[in-house]
Amino acid sequence: MFKLNKKQLISISAAAALSLGLSACMDNATPDASTAPAKKASIDGGVMYPVANGKTGPYYVNTNAHNQKIEYGRVPTAKEYEEWNTDIMADGTGLPEGEGSVEEGEEVYESKCVMCHGDFGSGGGGYPSLSKGNAYELHETLTNQRIKPDTDGPVRVFGTYWPQASTLWWYIKDAMPHPMTDSLTDDEVYALVAYILNINEMEIDGQEVDDEYVLNREKFLKIKMPNKDGFEPSIDGPNGPENVRKYFSNPDNFGAVKVKPSERCMTNCQEPTAKVVYIQGAGISDFHPPLSAARDLPKEKETAFNAEKSYEANCAMCHSADGMGAPVIGDKAAWANYTAKGMDKVYSNGINGINGMPPKGGADLSDTNFKSIVDYIVNKSK
Repeated sequence: MFKLNKKQLISISAAAALSLGLSACMDNATPDASTAPAKKASIDGGVMYPVANGKTGPYYVNTNAHNQKIEYGRVPTAKEYEEWNTDIMADGTGLPEGEGSVEEGEEVYESKCVMCHGDFGSGGGGYPSLSKGNAYELHETLTNQRIKPDTDGPVRVFGTYWPQASTLWWYIKDAMPHPMTDSLTDDEVYALVAYILNINEMEIDGQEVDDEYVLNREKFLKIKMPNKDGFEPSIDGPNGPENVRKYFSNPDNFGAVKVKPSERCMTNCQEPTAKVVYIQGAGISDFHPPLSAARDLPKEKETAFNAEKSYEANCAMCHSADGMGAPVIGDKAAWANYTAKGMDKVYSNGINGINGMPPKGGADLSDTNFKSIVDYIVNKSK
């Protein structure tokens, strides 16, 4: 992973966008091999051509774009930069001191995570599972292929699939819980990581992460994920980028068969590897009832709007449990503070969005139907 400061990142992105936007012309002539600048393999197996004589490869570029002054944005303050520059690397770089137990992690999880990720990390409601059982045993399923309808496929969760635990610590700290990101203390993050290791039935340095386990920085750095070496090419170490370049420069590494291995191409690049044979004289032809050739859409059934069901589908995730930053349904005191300002204000906040809540909670509802949900919540909270 390359690390650039924010000024460099913004400048590079803006300059690249401006350069590409202004370089619409292409010279049809093939560059002279004797004067063409040296090319270099890019990280994905492609080729990077340096800008020379106003061109990159056969394409003209606006060389002035690279010297343009960036007119937007500003240099971040030291505090802003410190808040943004919070990478937690696999070697421990950026990982703070702290500690938390599995027991404490379970309390935090039940308070701030279970409403999205389910009991014991089982998942649900569109949010990913964090565990499906013993990580070491389920890691073996990653080679499974669903070649039959009832074949078990690979189980991809944190314990079985992720190569580094540092990503989990970093993601929880910076992005969880929704929508109160960056609200957890370092100790709470250690506790949550310990709990997630526990429900994945994992070990650290030969010791089981049981209910009494306390995780700290020193122990965290000894975590070895089952799938640490399960990805290719290897990006570890100072030669990681060059290893990736070499890997993708050889099509044999990822199953490609080029027509002309020594040349790059954009069309007809693959040799035919299989013959397509269509089944003749088979299949069902006598359907009961006969197949219809009508192209009309089915008529929509008009049903009365059900505020309770719509609440469960669109609003319960944030309004049914503490820790999400939204007033909980049934909390009379919390809702009294809102309704005291008048229902028109309550409706307006919900329809237009307020704080971390998007307009109408992100639901595709008419104003009338959304107000019905608000009325349902308020009535349940009196």
